Amino acid sequence: MLRVERISKDFNGLRALDEVSFEVGEAEIIGLIGPNGSGKSTAFNLITGALAVSSGSIYFNGEDVTRLPAHQVARRGLARTFQLVRPFPHISVLDNVAAGFLFGPQDGLNRHEAEGLAQEVLQQVGLEAKATHLAADLTVVERKWLEIGRALAGKPKMLLLDEFMAGLSSNEIPRALDLIKSLHAQGISVIIVEHIVKAVTSVCQRVIVLNAGRKLAEGSVKDIVSNEKVIEAYLGSRHAHSH
Repeated sequence: MLRVERISKDFNGLRALDEVSFEVGEAEIIGLIGPNGSGKSTAFNLITGALAVSSGSIYFNGEDVTRLPAHQVARRGLARTFQLVRPFPHISVLDNVAAGFLFGPQDGLNRHEAEGLAQEVLQQVGLEAKATHLAADLTVVERKWLEIGRALAGKPKMLLLDEFMAGLSSNEIPRALDLIKSLHAQGISVIIVEHIVKAVTSVCQRVIVLNAGRKLAEGSVKDIVSNEKVIEAYLGSRHAHSH
C-alpha cells in the first residue's frame, strides 16, 4: 500500500533523513521508533506531503505521490495526526469533525449528512458527550482524541499517528490501543510514532527503527527488542554492553 524508496531530507545542509526505505501493506500496524531527533516526524511530513523530499520517491496504492501537496495526499486516503494538536478552537467539537467530512474525499455531502457521520466518529473516539462544546474548552487529552476524529473524517486507508499517546494516563493508553486495533479491524493500516515502547510492542506487527536520520533496523517486535544496535541507540553503548 505504501512504498517509501530512499527518501532524504536536507535542511540548510543538515541531513535530517538519509535514504530511508520501507513498505507498509494493507491493514498492517507498524511502529516507527527511534531516539529524539532520529527523523520520525520528518518521515511523516514527507510521506504526507507537508514537506517536499530532497530525494527519493513515495508511492501510495501504486501511485507516485512524491510531489503532491498535503491536501491531495489526504484525499487519496493517507491521513495523519500531529504532536501539537490544533483544532478549530471557536467552533464545536462536532463541527470540527463535520468539516473534515464536508471537505474530504466524499463529494456531495450536505451539512446534515456530515454531522451524522461526525456523530459516529465522536462515538468511536469517546467524545460524543462533548459534541456541542467548543474545541477550545476541551482538555489537552480530549483534543488528542478530537485530532483522531478529524483524521478519521477523511475516510483514510492509512493513518499515521505522531506520538498520540504522549500525555495519556495509564488508564487511557489501553483505550488508545483498543482504538488502533479497531481501526485495523476495519482494514485501515496504521503507522505509529511513539516513545512508549511497550505500547508499540503490544499492538504492532512490525517495527522500523530510525537513528540519526537512517534506518537502523526493521523486523518483528521480538527481533527489534533483542537487537543490540537498537538497545544501544536507546540506552547508550555502556548500558547495552552491560546487558
